[in-house]
Amino acid sequence: MDAQFSQSEKVRYSRQTILPQFGLTGQTKLKNARVLFVGAGGLGSAPAIYLAAAGVGTIGLIDPDKVSLSNLHRQILHFTPDVDKPKVVSASEKLTQINPNVKIVTYQERLTVQNAQSIIDDYDVVIDGTDNLPSRYLINDACFFLKKNFIFGGVYQFEGQVSVFGASGPCYRCIFREMPSPEEMPSCVEAGVIGVIPGIIGLMQANEAIKGICGMGESLLGRLLIFDALSACWREVKIKNDPECPLCGAHPTIKKLEEYSWECASGKMSQMMLQVSVRELKELRDKNPDLYLLDVREQEEWDVDRIEGAHLKPMSQLQDNYQDIPKDKPVYCYCHAGGRSARVVGFLKSQGYENVYNVIGGMQAWSEEIDSPSF
Repeated sequence: MDAQFSQSEKVRYSRQTILPQFGLTGQTKLKNARVLFVGAGGLGSAPAIYLAAAGVGTIGLIDPDKVSLSNLHRQILHFTPDVDKPKVVSASEKLTQINPNVKIVTYQERLTVQNAQSIIDDYDVVIDGTDNLPSRYLINDACFFLKKNFIFGGVYQFEGQVSVFGASGPCYRCIFREMPSPEEMPSCVEAGVIGVIPGIIGLMQANEAIKGICGMGESLLGRLLIFDALSACWREVKIKNDPECPLCGAHPTIKKLEEYSWECASGKMSQMMLQVSVRELKELRDKNPDLYLLDVREQEEWDVDRIEGAHLKPMSQLQDNYQDIPKDKPVYCYCHAGGRSARVVGFLKSQGYENVYNVIGGMQAWSEEIDSPSF
């Protein structure tokens, strides 16, 4: 068994191989393991770093996105000079520097019905680092059909959740049977999260991966841990196999992978409303400094940053406070990323406003594309 490790590897892993429950047997299991990360962002960053450092032999990274400035407060695999670089490239570079003994396989693409089973089948365990529900349901279903475990992680504002789902049950659908409609969920990007929460949940995912690979301890299979950062408390919810589950129940109705589409409410509404990009807005303002710009964020957001000359009317108060918005000129609405402002546009149109525009990407896009922050 020693022959599998170079002298430098023995030194590198010595603090964990001296554990009697782990030893070189555990290290060998890690070296032979293949772990796939679906998502190389907030949830994927911390566990990828620690699993690479621990000596997992092969790490797969699938993510179609590029690094943006707004990622950096939580996606610790990526640094400021990595902005606009593909996330899988940036992540691969860091993980190789952390441990050159680990093989990194990258897929700069989205997980889809067409590629999910062929990619996942090449790995022992999947770590869910996604930020969208269609991908999560696709991971769950593909792992069920392939008889693989996937380690779930989810974050929202000051809360995080972690569990393990597998073919032996329960699966993700046993607790969240159907994907909710966009109207039931917070708008895309708008909900927010404290940057440390993905790190905390991600490390729990890494811990579950190591335990599962090495056959140690008690798995989170059948248990959902919920972390409240504001109270620093964990609570546990037991999950049972649902006999009515459409995937793993007694009479399954899902018998093959399906492509799920899910876009936030603002995305659906955007197809029916007037819109401008932040660059188009800047050109319009340069020609007409008196253009009416409506900021529908909350006061605390306005206090942090704003577009000069905008009028603040928080969406939470707008129904009682919109009458002085002019109807005889175009109105350009923005929020943080475009979700709330899209709903405000819909409301104003219902009140007889005709020339109302949604600013695509909102304050976030303005900050990144117009204010041009220096790195």
